[in-house]
Amino acid sequence: MKYVSEYRDEAVVQDYVAEISALVTRPWSLMEICGGQTHTIIKYGLDQLLPPSITLIHGPGCPVCVTDMTIIDQALTLAAQPEIIFCSYGDMLRVPGTSTDLLAVKAQGGDVRMVYSPLDALTLARKHPDRQVVFFAVGFETTAPATAMAVYQAHQQQVNNFSVLLAHVLVPPAMEAILSSPDCQVQAFLAAGHVCTVTGYAGYHQIAARYHTPIVVTGFEPVDILQGVYLCLKQLETGHAQVENQYGRSVQPQGNLPAQQLMNEVFQIMPRVWRGLGTLAQSGLGLRKPYADLDAQLRFADRLPNLPLLHALTPSNNTCISGLILQGLKKPHECPAFGTQCCPEHPLGAPMVSSEGACAAYHRYRAVAFN
Repeated sequence: MKYVSEYRDEAVVQDYVAEISALVTRPWSLMEICGGQTHTIIKYGLDQLLPPSITLIHGPGCPVCVTDMTIIDQALTLAAQPEIIFCSYGDMLRVPGTSTDLLAVKAQGGDVRMVYSPLDALTLARKHPDRQVVFFAVGFETTAPATAMAVYQAHQQQVNNFSVLLAHVLVPPAMEAILSSPDCQVQAFLAAGHVCTVTGYAGYHQIAARYHTPIVVTGFEPVDILQGVYLCLKQLETGHAQVENQYGRSVQPQGNLPAQQLMNEVFQIMPRVWRGLGTLAQSGLGLRKPYADLDAQLRFADRLPNLPLLHALTPSNNTCISGLILQGLKKPHECPAFGTQCCPEHPLGAPMVSSEGACAAYHRYRAVAFN
């Protein structure tokens, strides 16, 4: 297909591999921040095409994977309430909480529904005025505008039986947390193109300068990834640390201004707990005061006894090392449970559940190689 096949052209891929091989003079480690990029890398074997001196580290770029266990347990509690219709994107349904998941709650009688948009949940609230409808709002800056629109419309139209359980997280604070870690191995970032389509990349300049780390906003096809790698390596080899935009067909420097305006109207920035990374200041989104009555954590606080508790940065199963994987310190196949105790049918950790999780990518495309 036009505009897709050209970014999967094998000859172009091989050209970039040759240019990268000719460019590098020493080992370098790059992190792709987005789970969609991880899947492209593993699916097409891009990491295996690169010179052995180049290491691609998989970052915490899957919002489902980094959602803290506490808020998942809150979702499970709410979903089990008989008066609540609990709505979620499909990839959250099988993410394990402390003892179960949303699909199991549904099987036990909870009214759990998969939706494609928070606006679908708002429509359900209008259709069922005698029920409370809660939408599980998970995602990076990419999906936050849709949540903001649902909240804004519910507020304007006084749909009083609609609320959101917020778990939105912001990418730049996670990048800074990784770079400031004493165990950091990352020397350059492939930034998430879909996030920057919304936010632009002006905020990335200070990260690149502060940590002297190249950041290249990158797309999701094989040629995108390799071009992003090439641009990162070109900076590293010449001692530069700037922000570049490989994904110019989608990302503009200023981003999507109407989406940003709506997000700023509805949301305020707040701390958020990330699975594997801990509590990161200024890394989450909460509702501003005019919209606070649509916050499910406040509306149902009496049913969420562990609301203030910030725990479970890694799964309770000691075998699973998803926390280390989400930090980029380990690869999925290095987990002792990979492909045996932990698989998509019976996941121990969120990275094996989500379609964007690194463990799921390795299991789908590399399981034979590591078993």
